[in-house]
Amino acid sequence: MKGVPGKPVQYFSDEYLARCREMSPDEVLDFLESFRLLHGGERPASRLISLKVPQPLLDAFRRRCGLEGVRYQTQIKSLMSDWTRGAASRRRPRRAAG
Repeated sequence: MKGVPGKPVQYFSDEYLARCREMSPDEVLDFLESFRLLHGGERPASRLISLKVPQPLLDAFRRRCGLEGVRYQTQIKSLMSDWTRGAASRRRPRRAAG
């Protein structure tokens, strides 16, 4: 077929294929689950939110993210995700007076 690019082909070494044949069913399932999580499906839709944050806190947060080479919005999402999964401290936020 003229003008149609060929499909990419992935080659595996004999050692790799031998290792794959030795994998237990649990190892295969772990690999497949990891692959699914890494490459699985579509990204969930994102939603734009508005959040009031004291300017000095935002400046310090952005500065630290810059020093660590992380985008600050990505870090905010990571912190939110960790917290919802229980990885962060479960301190209750202070309620506003009123």
